[in-house]
Amino acid sequence: MDAQHHLDATGLLCPEPVMMLHNKVRDMAPGELLEVRATDPSTERDIPKFCQFLGHTLEKQQVEGEVYWYWIRKKQ
Repeated sequence: MDAQHHLDATGLLCPEPVMMLHNKVRDMAPGELLEVRATDPSTERDIPKFCQFLGHTLEKQQVEGEVYWYWIRKKQ
């Protein structure tokens, strides 16, 4: 997926990845795509809930080894 924005939250623990995500999404234009990379397993729970609560679309998520990847589209 070709994201316009990237967020590296590797090495950070809850709640830092979601706090950084919230700040990053705030600076994006509606409809833009953000790629997030994290290593905290709690992001598997927290990021989908963040998207659902705020109305953003979690386009895709995957795990590669110890890295969790998320592609989030900001709501229109």
